[in-house]
Amino acid sequence: MPLHVLPAPAPALLSIVTALGSPTAVREARTPSLKSAQGPLTPELPLPVHLLERDTHRGGTPRTRLTGWRFHIRSGERAVAAADTAPTADGWAFSHFFEGPYLASTERALRQAEALTTPYQPRLLSVPELYMLTLWLHGDTAADAASGLPAPGDLLVPLAPAPPGIAAHRPHRFGDLLPVISLRLTPPPLLKTPA
Repeated sequence: MPLHVLPAPAPALLSIVTALGSPTAVREARTPSLKSAQGPLTPELPLPVHLLERDTHRGGTPRTRLTGWRFHIRSGERAVAAADTAPTADGWAFSHFFEGPYLASTERALRQAEALTTPYQPRLLSVPELYMLTLWLHGDTAADAASGLPAPGDLLVPLAPAPPGIAAHRPHRFGDLLPVISLRLTPPPLLKTPA
């Protein structure tokens, strides 16, 4: 398998396990499939979630920032929900459970990536201004999860639903997709009004 999934920090995993063991956290989650799941719930497939910083698209070098870890929550043979953690001053804390199209889309993109011959470190890269989430296939498989910027040759696989004009589940080299993202994030020029 060419994917090198990093282990999540122990406090991040512990926060998810604790939340899964809390009837209140599960009951209050807006995840019907999690509430109706039968049998044990298991967190797995931890992926670091990075945010593409918007202010870097104004001519500067792009930057990313680690904003959390996402776990798929399995019940039996299938993922029924996902759980996010967030950084705190003391480490990591459970943030929330959720379900929706990105769960199945992430699993599909990971299956596609496993078929590649090049080894990658899977991450998630979020571009909130475009309501866009991608599977980021980082070429440096030994890199620390908190570090890094997508290299021009890293692959980004937009997850469905993708923004209009960007094909979901089609791998793009970061160097090719960045200009498209940057163009969409650039505010339109202000129109001058007649005096």
